[in-house]
Amino acid sequence: MITKEKINEIVKGYDSKKIKIATLCSHCALQLFHGARAEGIKTIGICTPERKKVYDSFSQAAPDEYLLVDDPKEAFAGGVDEELLKKNAILVPHGSLVEYSGNALMEIKVPIVGNRNSLLWERDRQKMFEWMKEAKLQLPKIIKPEEIDRPCIVKFPGAKGGRGYMAVNSYEEFERKVKDREGVMVQEYLAGIRIYPHYFYSPISKEGYRASEGSVELMGVDRRYESNVDEIYRPLSAGMSIQPSFTVVGNEPIVLRESLLGEILEIGKNVVEAAERMFGGIPGPFCIETVCDENLQFYAFEISSRIVAGTNLYPRGSPYSVYAYKEEMSMGRRIAREIKLAAKEKKLHKIVY
Repeated sequence: MITKEKINEIVKGYDSKKIKIATLCSHCALQLFHGARAEGIKTIGICTPERKKVYDSFSQAAPDEYLLVDDPKEAFAGGVDEELLKKNAILVPHGSLVEYSGNALMEIKVPIVGNRNSLLWERDRQKMFEWMKEAKLQLPKIIKPEEIDRPCIVKFPGAKGGRGYMAVNSYEEFERKVKDREGVMVQEYLAGIRIYPHYFYSPISKEGYRASEGSVELMGVDRRYESNVDEIYRPLSAGMSIQPSFTVVGNEPIVLRESLLGEILEIGKNVVEAAERMFGGIPGPFCIETVCDENLQFYAFEISSRIVAGTNLYPRGSPYSVYAYKEEMSMGRRIAREIKLAAKEKKLHKIVY
């Protein structure tokens, strides 16, 4: 993996007045391009020719220029580095970019918003649970397949938007359904409301909820709308037999009871400070996926150490960002503003790796 020292050296050589934001045209790219435009930063869309017309159809959220590739899965292993480096580009990772690039993301020379070590901890579910335990979060039980004795969710590694996850109730059902078991994790199924708070950690700003050397900001909250499992009562009421699917098809906004905000902010702070101790921090956007039960207890079951698609709900800001900013502030714009501020103060090394 490319070293942090090498990335620091590369970003130090950038022209701070000509920095551009780059990302793969997928997932939340529209929001990122729109937010960068609001901050006066030029953008680069890494895109296949057939997808270009989709982004061109949104005049206020299209990238300023494209880097066309035949296959996004091959792009980061095939030399987009040099093109992006020439353009003073900083790459913003999101779920599609992380999934398509795979291990190549760990080697590319382009500075990445955040800490690429955190993406390794996100990808490895055992490491992720170590991280959450260090942050003293309440967690669902992890169960060995042969000890399944209750409803459980079987999860697979990587950022797949819930695709392929399945529910099982016994070892026999696990044996029957799960063919590829590499990296599989079995979690107990928790009953409650899924709550996904979106955070931004800035190591260079003191505005927000103090954490480590900087502050955590709550930028929004959502819940995911998952394929047929969220509408399963309809086919069941019609007498159909159906296998639940957890593939994410969209997101819904949530506004929390105000009395819960202190705990939500403390959870974000604890995750930031645990990351500092374990692998060097988590600057930038992240999301903690939780379930809130009938006793208003939060159980964390996953961390996404990057921007998540739920932030797409709030391109002009959320019910929380509006209380912190005088202007409209999406997560995409918040990332762009951090890059602009860090470049101005010669602190880019604090927010990229």
